[in-house]
Amino acid sequence: MINPDPRFTTEVELTVPFHDVDAMGVVWHGNYFRYMEIAREALLNQFDYGYRAMKASGYLWPVVDSRIKYRSPLTFEQRIRVQATLEEYENRLRIGYRIFDIAGNKPTTTAYTIQVAVELQTGELCFVSPQILFERLGRIQ
Repeated sequence: MINPDPRFTTEVELTVPFHDVDAMGVVWHGNYFRYMEIAREALLNQFDYGYRAMKASGYLWPVVDSRIKYRSPLTFEQRIRVQATLEEYENRLRIGYRIFDIAGNKPTTTAYTIQVAVELQTGELCFVSPQILFERLGRIQ
């Protein structure tokens, strides 16, 4: 189920730094995950369940799957907008991403990541998201 609620979406704007590009001035493919991580962190913090809060609640949420589709390359000093949307949360966190070129408002990249809850004490995988997640999501106004 894709979550259509706009309260579960956030956006961050970034400028591609020199250290993220190769000799041709194009962003190395692995750096896209860093941009997505910045947006994911902003999204999680939006409902007060960022990484510190996750750990404090007794759960770790490792990324267990990801997919990315590169439509057009990002380049040095390009201004981009990274949108992150919480698409699923009942049994896992599926976060969808869209990266846009700000100047042309054109999508350059689509992706998703999947995270699952793991109990910090036991290391056991949770097959249903823990109650704390639902409580935090319920606080969104």
